[in-house]
Amino acid sequence: MKKIIYFITFLCMIPALQGCNDEETYAEQREKEREAINAFLKRDVSIVLEGDTLIHVGNINVISEEQFYLQDSITNVENNEYVVFENTGIYMQIVRKGVGSKLLNGQTKSIICRYVEYNILNDEVQSNSSTMYPDIMDVTNTYGTFKGSFNTSINGGGIMYNYYGSTVVPSGWLVPFTYIHIGRQIDDREISKVRLIVPHTQGHSDASTNVYPCFYEITYQEMAY
Repeated sequence: MKKIIYFITFLCMIPALQGCNDEETYAEQREKEREAINAFLKRDVSIVLEGDTLIHVGNINVISEEQFYLQDSITNVENNEYVVFENTGIYMQIVRKGVGSKLLNGQTKSIICRYVEYNILNDEVQSNSSTMYPDIMDVTNTYGTFKGSFNTSINGGGIMYNYYGSTVVPSGWLVPFTYIHIGRQIDDREISKVRLIVPHTQGHSDASTNVYPCFYEITYQEMAY
């Protein structure tokens, strides 16, 4: 009788054991993320929402940091260049450096951000504030290290804050501040605009938890008081 009970117990455990085997390890998730990013770099991607093309990403030409600095920290948009930062895995294209000036050491500025977020792993637009409810970031430069938080005191915060429920600005969003200018649009001189590929380690909490990379197109504009 005991043998029968043990056998039935073992049979009941099989689905649970199979479920454990089906779960991906963190290493497997990271490998899937790397594969997704590498494929994204080589695809002629157009980001589409409700039948409308928001962004034509195209085939990406990756350049090294060394080449980037030799080019005076500029990416050639005509050649669709993105610089890869090996220490973080972030890819960045500076579409426009923008008007104004760089955020100086000790400075804090409130910055209006409009963005499109595309989940590379799921191949879909995940959030979008390009036309409404921009996020406002309070960003501080401390000896070249940039820290930021989403300001929720104005209109209860923007899309990024309300979608993910965190005031923490993703690390990847702060990388461009070393290279871009922050100001307000003057005549035909436009504000800064970048495109980023951000791995989960440099993204928001949901990307970090679920291990997926995102593509962003973001504009940065100094807020007027």
